[in-house]
Amino acid sequence: MTDTSSPYDVFIVGGGINGCGIARDAVGRGYSVGLCEKEDLAKGTSSGSTKLIHGGLRYLEHYEFRLVRESLMERETLWRNAPHIIWPLRFVLPHHSGLRPAWLLRLGLFLYDHLGGRKLLPPTKALNLRSHPAGAPLKDSFTRGFEYSDCWVQDARLTILNARDAADRGADIMTRTECVRLTRRDGLWDIELRDTDSGKTRTCSARLVVNAAGPWVDTLLRGAAGDNGARNVRLVQGSHIVTKKLYDHDRCYIFQNSDQRIFFAIPYEQDFTLIGTTDRDFDGDLDDFGISEKEMDYLLAGASDYFKQAIGRDDIVWTYSGVRPLYDDGTGAAQEATRDYVLRVDGEPDEPALINVFGGKITTFRRLAESMLEKIETRIGQKGPSWTADAPLPGGDFPAVGAQRLTDDLIAQYPGLSKTMIARMVRHYGTLTGSILGQARTPDDLGLHFGGGLYEAEVRHLMQNEWARHADDVLWRRTKLGLRLSRAETEALDDWMSRQA
Repeated sequence: MTDTSSPYDVFIVGGGINGCGIARDAVGRGYSVGLCEKEDLAKGTSSGSTKLIHGGLRYLEHYEFRLVRESLMERETLWRNAPHIIWPLRFVLPHHSGLRPAWLLRLGLFLYDHLGGRKLLPPTKALNLRSHPAGAPLKDSFTRGFEYSDCWVQDARLTILNARDAADRGADIMTRTECVRLTRRDGLWDIELRDTDSGKTRTCSARLVVNAAGPWVDTLLRGAAGDNGARNVRLVQGSHIVTKKLYDHDRCYIFQNSDQRIFFAIPYEQDFTLIGTTDRDFDGDLDDFGISEKEMDYLLAGASDYFKQAIGRDDIVWTYSGVRPLYDDGTGAAQEATRDYVLRVDGEPDEPALINVFGGKITTFRRLAESMLEKIETRIGQKGPSWTADAPLPGGDFPAVGAQRLTDDLIAQYPGLSKTMIARMVRHYGTLTGSILGQARTPDDLGLHFGGGLYEAEVRHLMQNEWARHADDVLWRRTKLGLRLSRAETEALDDWMSRQA
């Protein structure tokens, strides 16, 4: 089937954080925008991160000062615009004798505090781990350390809220829709799309195409775009384990390993601890992969080197992995490959452009989008100015430090509902929480209860407003309630959702 409507100014392939961020920025400037994603939004790398908005302390060792500075500047910008899904964390870096010396850690943290114009986040300070609560879970050999600030992000929700805002501003967001062919014709791109559920195909056209397919960026170039020689990205797998809660305080840890890598231990979803990430070159099936036995043992051994409590396989409640599409700069070790992004324009000046996104990290998605818009303006003309630095994402229209007050106000407004549920929902939906709860006075008013504090009213919101179609979409991307629901409850949710379609 051919779509005879007007061509899009910009068509984006890929529904990860970069694609959705570009769509939001472009439509907000006045361009007509379409976006396709072959599966669910944030199904790939954008839900497989360590879930941090951070400057990248370890990137200083590789002299990536521009990337670190840009990342540090973005922390508070993103926090202000999405305080429901982004919030500050304090990270404890124990000094490990025999690894990086204390003076080097101090120097790195001094730069970290001063490179990015920090205003709201508290500064670095030294810790006596013998007396500080952060030292209690650690082995006695760790006696001193440092504490600094970064931010947490619900990564998949950040992606989805960018898509939601783009759609609200007029973009066409097409999930479960694969781009199978790109053809230049009469000054435009002909784009063949396939519905991955029904198999039906249709075509549309655009003045310019953005390839933001993440790990599949070269796959798209070799397949739909016909560039058989495309070899631009280095695929690096990062895996994480989630364990039973390992300690009671609210700080995170950044640990050094003897191989010079670092990894994190982070309080997660109230009752768990997130440990990761690994870095290993990936050459497997992008549609079917997970943590390896070797990666699991690496993370367990590394954490057990620091914590008094030995951690074993029985403590793991969940694992997840993501594949990062790093720009291939020829670096030897996977952990040394740059996390910076590269935008490359393919196409002569007199033909429609294909602009490819290589690399990048979740912290810099908004700046990447601004850089992309500069290239788009060069090819098809300028429209509106940049605008996203001061524009809240849906549900984020409250002060950066106002989440607790919003939670308290909603708890007072809904005395018959669970305080725990309301607090969780504020951290997902912010000021939209009240519209989901509606006039409910008791849990029964929210409809079916699927388990873990998940009710029909919330699921309907996710299906109607956030493109959720299956239980996994709800439980592992839009929320993390998959940690709470049993297999039987998950199957019941999936069955219910399939009957609503």
